[in-house]
Amino acid sequence: MADPLTALPVTRLSRMTLPEPGDGWLIEGLWAHEAVGCVGGIPKAGKTWLALEMALAVASGQPCLGRFPVKNPGPTLVYCAEDGPQAVRARVAGLAKARGVDFSRLAVGWIDAPALLLDDPAHQERLALTVAAIRPRLLVLDPLARLHRGDENSASDVAHVLGYLRALQREHHVAIVLVHHVRKAGAAEPGQALRGSGDLHAWGDSNAYLLRRDGKPTLVVEHRAHPALDPVVLRLGGDPPRLTIEGGAMSPSTAPLDDRIVAALSPRPLTRTALRDLVGVRNETLGTALDRLLSAGRLVRVQDGLAVHTPAPVPVPVPASGVGGNGTSREQRA
Repeated sequence: MADPLTALPVTRLSRMTLPEPGDGWLIEGLWAHEAVGCVGGIPKAGKTWLALEMALAVASGQPCLGRFPVKNPGPTLVYCAEDGPQAVRARVAGLAKARGVDFSRLAVGWIDAPALLLDDPAHQERLALTVAAIRPRLLVLDPLARLHRGDENSASDVAHVLGYLRALQREHHVAIVLVHHVRKAGAAEPGQALRGSGDLHAWGDSNAYLLRRDGKPTLVVEHRAHPALDPVVLRLGGDPPRLTIEGGAMSPSTAPLDDRIVAALSPRPLTRTALRDLVGVRNETLGTALDRLLSAGRLVRVQDGLAVHTPAPVPVPVPASGVGGNGTSREQRA
């Protein structure tokens, strides 16, 4: 015999106990606290690079793209259906090196599954169990087209997937980045350019779009509950490759606190008191930043106080006699 129906639980808002959201940001200006949304863009625009940069930033506490401070760092999870673990590992390791992060201590988890279907009940349950076990701050799923068997133009098919992800976010307090494509024809508003059902745009608390404007890849960000970010031009390059903001240099006084601390310690070690006087922040604020930088492996404690961590160089293996040392690399995919 079925259990009798009961009323839905109701709690007065003023008496609810909820996780502390800080100032409402996971990545200030770029992604809201516990937000769900899409990183959308044209093919080869750098969508996966941006999503992995976000995962690295949240896991390390480093400013995303070197500019946007992480407000609540912690573990992250990624699943990339079009890239194998070797390719993703190489990308994240390169991003970590470029940002001065100790890759060996980076809490970015790879979901090692041959397939993940967000409209399959068994896959949904396994993903929920994984999120419950790891308790990530951010979950990256890339791309939507490979993560379900429905019709992305069908409102009911898409609503089934998005409803599951929203429930996952609410139950486990995790931000979710869903990488998706935009239509080739584009649209007047970036959100309307997302391929498929219009529910995708309506679903997002934060959405980021990589579009071409005046021939340049431009990041456009919108939020449900925060002002939109001014568009910025991005560039993929460097060795190792990474996304950077064109003309993104910031003055020392406006740079994120973590970067100011590292810059102050780069010439020589300093005591905490000398460092606080140099960067000009309260002791409590400095302590929080130092804990973050020490956990990320950017700083180390030394006899004279604190210093920038400089990883030992990795020796290059010498190929055996008769074996050629030249090789080719795969073309970088966005």
